[in-house]
Amino acid sequence: MQPKEPSTINLLVIDDDDINIFIISKIVEKTGYAVEICAKHNGQLAIDYIKDLVANNQPLPQLTLIDINMPILNGWEFIEAYEAMQLNAKNDMYMLSSSVYENDIEKAKGYQSVKGFISKPLSIDRLKELLADITN
Repeated sequence: MQPKEPSTINLLVIDDDDINIFIISKIVEKTGYAVEICAKHNGQLAIDYIKDLVANNQPLPQLTLIDINMPILNGWEFIEAYEAMQLNAKNDMYMLSSSVYENDIEKAKGYQSVKGFISKPLSIDRLKELLADITN
């Protein structure tokens, strides 16, 4: 019997900053987890991507990291549009932002889909915790 292949975790990163996306991808590589990253530069592109996954019966992301300030559809608007879709899927969503405003942290707590608020930059240890939560 062959050892079981580790299952790949689907990570969706919604951020308009290519440097942040690059940093997250480098951090992912250092976690030791099998992670497939999909990056979208605004909330509308992410909603379209999720709708496409649903339409094609593809697995949804298990972890989503969402920046707050983006063009077209910001992080809050993405969450509202996502929740309106009423998908019955496990997706650990975290607001990942450079915002230090207490009202943003409190606002994140008001959304059913959002598990927490993470201040940038994302650390390797914090990402390992998030990935461990998904695999357990």
